[in-house]
Amino acid sequence: MVFNDGLRARQAARDAGLPYLSDGALSRALTVAKSTPERAWLGEVSAVVLQQALADLNTAYRNFFNSLSGKRNGGKVAAPRLRSRKDNRQAIRFTTNSRFKVLDNGRLRLPKIGDVEVVWSRSLPSAPSSVTVIVDAAGRYHASFVVEVHTVALPPSGSDVGIDLGLTHFAILSDGTKITAPKFLRRAARKLKRLQRDLSRKTKGSNRRRKAVVKVARAHAHVADTRRDWQHKLSTSIIRDNQAVYVEDLCVAGLGRTRLAKSVHDAGWSQFVTMLEYKVARYYRDFVKVDRFFPSTRMCSACRRLGDKLPLSVRAWSCPCGVTHDRDVNAALNIRAAGRADLNDRGAQISPGVIPARRGEAVTDRELAASAV
Repeated sequence: MVFNDGLRARQAARDAGLPYLSDGALSRALTVAKSTPERAWLGEVSAVVLQQALADLNTAYRNFFNSLSGKRNGGKVAAPRLRSRKDNRQAIRFTTNSRFKVLDNGRLRLPKIGDVEVVWSRSLPSAPSSVTVIVDAAGRYHASFVVEVHTVALPPSGSDVGIDLGLTHFAILSDGTKITAPKFLRRAARKLKRLQRDLSRKTKGSNRRRKAVVKVARAHAHVADTRRDWQHKLSTSIIRDNQAVYVEDLCVAGLGRTRLAKSVHDAGWSQFVTMLEYKVARYYRDFVKVDRFFPSTRMCSACRRLGDKLPLSVRAWSCPCGVTHDRDVNAALNIRAAGRADLNDRGAQISPGVIPARRGEAVTDRELAASAV
């Protein structure tokens, strides 16, 4: 509600030709609104939560303006839009000013909510500076803490690895190791189909339909959680065993528009590469993304001869130099060679700076009691 009120106020000022409303002006308007009968209920919520909603609005506008001016990497960002109470994901954030507290008995004390029972997945490494309480589409509650973590370098390793990502085999390493793709979504397809069919038969707006929506969301959440857990274990294993990791910069968005779209999204390449990238920074390793237009598949890793383009059905080919290649292993070897060259051009290893928490990494699966809402 506060986010939407602030957005409407700025839109109205723009339509009237008035100057852009500052953050302070919106904050003062919020204070006035709390004293009116229509918005008196805002006083039942911690003031910090309301101010954080305005902070989210300001961040959304800042990202929008920076994308228009070209200051923001990652493409264009749309203007802020109104939020709905029917959105699948809802969240509130408490900072240290709100005086939330993790109690000795393991409960989480939230202002104007009370003590909430928490199932901790791991202990906090330091005192948290903020906590975000999130409810997802599956009806699960999570507490995401912002904490300071001191990174420790892993013991040096004398090996490096090039990784070629695929569909039949999720990852092919330059040492010849092939990791079979789990295909979590394909394995859950029958159950998801049944749940979607049950959902389509429910009357819109009915309680049974709302329950069916939650069932579908829980099934998808299980698929996503299982994929994320598997990728975490694989990426950590690769980082521990290798001093440098080289991957190909795939255009996942483009591949997602082909006939292989379902398999591409099921593989979760982008999420896996992101895990590798921030874990490399965390543990003082090296990481290189090889250009997506690099011909890793059709280049001979032995003599560097460039061959013709190969259809996906061709899994092995022979070079005129006399070497027979496995298509994927050859690509991984070429990726490693290109990554080594790029790393040598950049010089010494880069020490990690401030590492932002990943969204999936920050949420630590602390299930809060339903009474927290």
